[in-house]
Amino acid sequence: MRQDVSRKPEPYLSVSDLVVRFPTEDGIVHAVEGVSLSVARGKTLAIVGESGSGKSVTAQAIMGLIDRKAASVSGEVWLDDEELVAMPDDAVRRLRGLKMAMIFQDPMSSLHPFYRVGAQLIEAALVHQSLSKSDARSLAIEMLRRVGIPGPERRVDDYPHQLSGGMRQRVMIAMALINSPALLIADEPTTALDVTVQAQIIELIATLQAASDTAVILITHDLGIVADVADDVVVMYGGRLVEAAPTQRLYYHPEMPYTLGLLTSVPRMDRERADRLDPIPGNPPSAINLPAGCVFFPRCTYSDRVPDGACASRNPDLIATEPGHLVRCHLPSEERRQIANNVLGSLVGGPG
Repeated sequence: MRQDVSRKPEPYLSVSDLVVRFPTEDGIVHAVEGVSLSVARGKTLAIVGESGSGKSVTAQAIMGLIDRKAASVSGEVWLDDEELVAMPDDAVRRLRGLKMAMIFQDPMSSLHPFYRVGAQLIEAALVHQSLSKSDARSLAIEMLRRVGIPGPERRVDDYPHQLSGGMRQRVMIAMALINSPALLIADEPTTALDVTVQAQIIELIATLQAASDTAVILITHDLGIVADVADDVVVMYGGRLVEAAPTQRLYYHPEMPYTLGLLTSVPRMDRERADRLDPIPGNPPSAINLPAGCVFFPRCTYSDRVPDGACASRNPDLIATEPGHLVRCHLPSEERRQIANNVLGSLVGGPG
């Protein structure tokens, strides 16, 4: 696990107060509510949370993939020195693939089934680079080699259905990186893969990042896969950011009850009872009908410790509990820490 650093580099991507809402016949879908985050070149930021927490919509808004005719997007998204929310769609489109790129969770639906993978890589290169088709094909083969696909000279002419799931995901990584973008967003890149291939894909992204000094945002519902690769973690729930901290601090000193619930739901080899998991009770809230107070209140087992029913009536502010550690919770800081110590201390390897 990476060590905390006291002095962070300037962010390459900076998101401030991002809001994304979709009007529907049933009401307004509050997909993202006031999210702020940042990541620097050469660093990895993990965004974690259950399905429906707003992770993927946040990524799509950063990439400019939200249809403005079907949704409202506000706030600021700064990529290097350019603000993307107010930028015309065609200008954002020119940045996609060149300065920022995204790996989607389902390569089979992202790769065109009727075109060879090489043709799709070549097209991605020709959009942003002044290359001959021959040079673009050579670049495509080199990218396939870089992402670890054996026999790239032969595989470049394969169709997506001729590749395994792990190899298709490697093609998607090659396509995302073929123009050397400075920002890479990986949205659940290992969801449909077996555990061994998951580890290979995460290691591949980290290796390519180190070679190119790329800023990486890794979106996942699984805290277990980010411990060794992420520098910082933000936790989302109900469209809101509920906790953010350097990775090591978040893992060993979580303060938001939802984060604690995610951590205790992850299988661990150092548990005394490895056959038992502690799932979070209940279900995530509807984005159309969010709770009036804390979005986690209906599922929180500690809300009875907060006086005057504040959890049910008032949304807690996102406050700094330590430098670089932000928490959204009505519980006093000392009580949050005591709860975390008690829960994690009951596990072998916990902070005690």
